[in-house]
Amino acid sequence: MSDMKMSTKKSITGAIVGWILSLMVIGPVYIIVINSFKTRGQIFSDQLGWPEVFSFEFYSAAAKQMSYLNSLKNSLIIVGISVVFIVLIASMAAWALARRNTRGSRILFYMFLATMLIPFQAVMIPLIQYFNSWRLGSGDFAFKMIDSRYGLIFMNIGFGMSLSIFLYYGFVKSVPLEMEESAKIDGCNQWSTFWQVVFPNLLPITVTVAILNVINYWNDYLLPSLVLRKPALRTIPLSTFFFFGEFNIQWNLALAGLVMTIIPVIIFYLLAQRYIISGVMAGAVKG
Repeated sequence: MSDMKMSTKKSITGAIVGWILSLMVIGPVYIIVINSFKTRGQIFSDQLGWPEVFSFEFYSAAAKQMSYLNSLKNSLIIVGISVVFIVLIASMAAWALARRNTRGSRILFYMFLATMLIPFQAVMIPLIQYFNSWRLGSGDFAFKMIDSRYGLIFMNIGFGMSLSIFLYYGFVKSVPLEMEESAKIDGCNQWSTFWQVVFPNLLPITVTVAILNVINYWNDYLLPSLVLRKPALRTIPLSTFFFFGEFNIQWNLALAGLVMTIIPVIIFYLLAQRYIISGVMAGAVKG
């Protein structure tokens, strides 16, 4: 009887803690969404109450001021290409490092891990100063790393590589080596072995790596603010920032812009969420 009471108390305590944690997460989202439909006067008078009228006029005004479609296009191009290259390069690199199992490969793997400990703020100024001098040609067709989408994509790939290789490295070890040996006996070279045998078995961790990098780079403000200077190249976080003026903040438009910013990531996350836990557990824990 006492065991049942203890179990009931633990269940109630767990439920209470779960509800409190849920409110801590959902609360800010509720405040952002509900206030995006209010006028500035309503926001300042009542932040938690419902708006008098649910109207999308502030969403329309925010989308126009931040050039939402152009910003969305820039974000999709930059994030999409960055994530594709990270997945391709990191998966091949992790496979090579895991299968070669030599002293040099282990040292190289630990070097990748060590770079994860270096904060971006420590290298951002030297990085921008260095790439600022990279320029070939002149005019609109000049090759330059600063103020260009491909320059930001190149940097995203570099910064996302270490964590991605770490996750892939552990997952590759769970792929039976016998499958690769059988493929070689059947006449597959290394290229065919990886893409036809190994990579299909990396689907859970591939989706996990993609999700983590999409969320990271979609919400990134600091690096794009240093690299992209032309208004036409602004990503969604950069466009949203301009609602926050030095002396005046357009809260209703800013909140509407934030809601439109997170919707694409939420959709992507919901479509692929079932792979996250399995991928991280199989990759990071085994690594």
